[in-house]
Amino acid sequence: MSAVTLTNFGLDFRSASRFYRDLHVTKPWKINGFGEMKVITRFDEEYPKSLTHIYDAPWVIYCIGNIRLLNTPSLSVVGTRYPSSHAEACMGVVLTPVVQQNITVVSGLARGVDTLAHRLALRHRSGTVAVLGSGFKHIYPRENIELATDIAKDGLLLTEYPPHRKAERIQFPERNRIISGLSKGTFIVEAKKKSGSLITADQAIEQGRDVYCLPGRLTDMNSVGTNRLIQQGAKLILNSEDILSEYDEFQEKVVSTI
Repeated sequence: MSAVTLTNFGLDFRSASRFYRDLHVTKPWKINGFGEMKVITRFDEEYPKSLTHIYDAPWVIYCIGNIRLLNTPSLSVVGTRYPSSHAEACMGVVLTPVVQQNITVVSGLARGVDTLAHRLALRHRSGTVAVLGSGFKHIYPRENIELATDIAKDGLLLTEYPPHRKAERIQFPERNRIISGLSKGTFIVEAKKKSGSLITADQAIEQGRDVYCLPGRLTDMNSVGTNRLIQQGAKLILNSEDILSEYDEFQEKVVSTI
C-alpha cells in the first residue's frame, strides 16, 4: 500500500501522504513493558479478514504481539467478572480440548471469566487475543497488567484506541463488537440478567456469528442471562465437542470453497 493507493479511497494526496507517513514511515511506538506496537489499517494485508465482514469494523487497530493470530480460527469467550467455582471448573473441561486444537481464544482482559480464559490459553501455550477498551498506556483493570504483559509476549494485545486513550465506560460496549467479530462463535460462560456479556451476544448475532452458552442452575443469578440466551436459540454447551463440531464444519466449508 502507498500514499497513491490511499487516494483511491477519497483522500487528497497531501492527506494520504501524511496518513501513510504517520502509520508506516514514522518509527513505531515503544510501549514500556509491552514492546513494539504495530498499527494496522483496513488497507493492510494483516488486517483480520473476519472483521471485514462486519459493518462497523474499526479502520485502524493497534497491536502488540503475534499478529498472525488475527487470521486464525478463533473462539471468543466472555462472561461474568465474578464467576463461580463451578464455572471455572467447566471452563477447564470445555475449553482445554478446544485450545489444544489450536483455536485462538479471544476475550477482553476483564477480571473474572475473561482472565480465566486468557490464562487457560497461555497455560496450554495456545494463542490468545485480548481486546482492550482503552489504549495500551492505560491497561484496565490495573490488576491485569501482569497478565497483559504475558499476553503481549505469548499472544496478542489489540485495541482500536490510541495508546494514551484512558478507559471510559462507553468504550467497552464498543470493543465488544471486535471481540465477537474476530471469531466464528462466542462462548458465554456465566451472565446475569443484565450483563455486558449479553451485549456481546447481541453483537455476535447481528454479525451472523454463533452464540454458545454454558447452562446453569435456575437459582443461580449468574446463569439467568445464559439460560435465557439458550431459550432464545443459543447453542447449549455440555462438552468441548459441542464447540469443536461447529469448527470442524466451518473448516470443511472453507476448504470446499477453495
